[in-house]
Amino acid sequence: MSEGRPLRLLGLHGYRQSERRFRQRTGALRKALRGRAELVAVSAPHPVPGGGEDDDDDNGDDPPRGWWFSGPGTFEAGEVAAAPAGLEESLSAVAAALAEHGPFDGLLGFSQGAALAAMVCALRARGDPRFPVAFAILVAGFASRAPAHGHFYREPIALPTLHVVGDADAVIAAPLSRELAQHFVEPVVLTHPGGHFVPAAAPQKKAYLDFLDRFRPGQGQAEPLGAGAV
Repeated sequence: MSEGRPLRLLGLHGYRQSERRFRQRTGALRKALRGRAELVAVSAPHPVPGGGEDDDDDNGDDPPRGWWFSGPGTFEAGEVAAAPAGLEESLSAVAAALAEHGPFDGLLGFSQGAALAAMVCALRARGDPRFPVAFAILVAGFASRAPAHGHFYREPIALPTLHVVGDADAVIAAPLSRELAQHFVEPVVLTHPGGHFVPAAAPQKKAYLDFLDRFRPGQGQAEPLGAGAV
């Protein structure tokens, strides 16, 4: 790796989004990371019945998508789903994206995409060779309540993570994101006063860059920083 190379992040969008929709909503973030990290998003494999996040934003060529369902064609983050569907296909899709469009240094997930990224981190920490990533940024993440997914959280996940928590998030409440962070070894937690979006104002930009600088070529593979808030 050449020392000046920007890091490459695989972006995992939220439920009812898509690669295009996620790209549209992360323009400020991509600008904040310019020259330091490149964000390349991928669409989830499962179309979601009904419209997208915005009814007037629906597009037959770009349907809203999800990474897994807690019920038939539906998803609720807090649901204790007895028969969640679609996760294995999504893990395979992430593995394929890492192989086909890589190499990638880390993951950046939002909402359901952050929950999926956390699962990928757990598999990576166990040595799964399909997921060669070194870190993750998890925005508005949560731990799946489905008992079938409980194995992802049984052991502390030893992969560096930055957890971005919105105090006013009405979709994924801040305690859910903080709970996810507790499943990781020495997580870094970034709190912002906003809601359900990827923040990129000056304080968040500094936190992103400080975290990413741990993994830049020439910096070493980052001795773990102490857990804490920024």
